[in-house]
Amino acid sequence: MKKTLYYISVMLMATVVLTACHSSEQNYREAYEKAMERRQTGIGAETYAKIEAERQKFTTVINGDSVRLLFVNADVAIDSTDTARPYNVVVASFSQRINAKSYRDRLREECGLTGSYVLYGGDDKQYFVIAQGFDDRESAGAFLHDINSKVCLKILEPLPWILRKL
Repeated sequence: MKKTLYYISVMLMATVVLTACHSSEQNYREAYEKAMERRQTGIGAETYAKIEAERQKFTTVINGDSVRLLFVNADVAIDSTDTARPYNVVVASFSQRINAKSYRDRLREECGLTGSYVLYGGDDKQYFVIAQGFDDRESAGAFLHDINSKVCLKILEPLPWILRKL
């Protein structure tokens, strides 16, 4: 009798363990929505929309295209052998150096963009991954116009933009 009771309790425990809560797409969705709500805490939806619109605002026209062009005080961050050009096409930005270096290395190896490098600076001290640097804004604008055919990785910026190095 004790053996039978023991086996039944073991089977019940195993059933409980095997049927416990598992992650699902619904759980991930709810966690994402909670994170987005926390991000917007303290500001209204209208204010948040204005902030996002300003962040993605187009600032100039190059070769007939509206392009976001920002002037940033930045320096080469990772390899001192890299030379920064005045106009740089930004495809990703990170707060950690290792992430920026890894993305830059993938651009070089997987996409063949050997001229890619990382700049560090700006008001919020970010590492900007540069797909390609140029001496004039027209060339940078042309590269940006045709960026999807040149960059084989997922572009991490919401909209790739041009960084004018100060």
